[in-house]
Amino acid sequence: MQDTDVKHSTFTIERILPASKERSFAAWANPDSKQRWFACHDDWKTVEYKLDFKTGGTESNLIQTPSGNRHVFDARYYEIVPNERIIYAFGMYVNEIRVSVSLVTVTFESFVQGRTKMVFTEQIVLLKEPGKDGFSLEGEVRGRVEGTEAGFDRLEKELA
Repeated sequence: MQDTDVKHSTFTIERILPASKERSFAAWANPDSKQRWFACHDDWKTVEYKLDFKTGGTESNLIQTPSGNRHVFDARYYEIVPNERIIYAFGMYVNEIRVSVSLVTVTFESFVQGRTKMVFTEQIVLLKEPGKDGFSLEGEVRGRVEGTEAGFDRLEKELA
């Protein structure tokens, strides 16, 4: 494997959520709530979703795009401290091809007037798809950030 076949990046998103730490954390822990806000595109259809929210538990989300592509999010939870912190790792697949592996840390802090400061940090290993001539680190990370931000927009609406 050439060094251009793997690229690394990290990004952090901070949000002030319109709810207490307990309600904000619960939106991650409750399968019905998480499935509602977790999608990154309105026109993508959830085919199958499972959440076993506990240390050592897993989460999987199979999505189909309007063009027929299948995206899979496959995660394992490594640490959950209720109302404080979530640490998980996940693989992202497009049509059965793993395109990235990430480590995520989410923290929750009480903020003014019953709101919560949520800090989401994702460390990504991007993998070049077989047969492709190359890929843009900036473009891939920008797409990941935009999708994550869209999900957090939905999370804010879920908590409002």
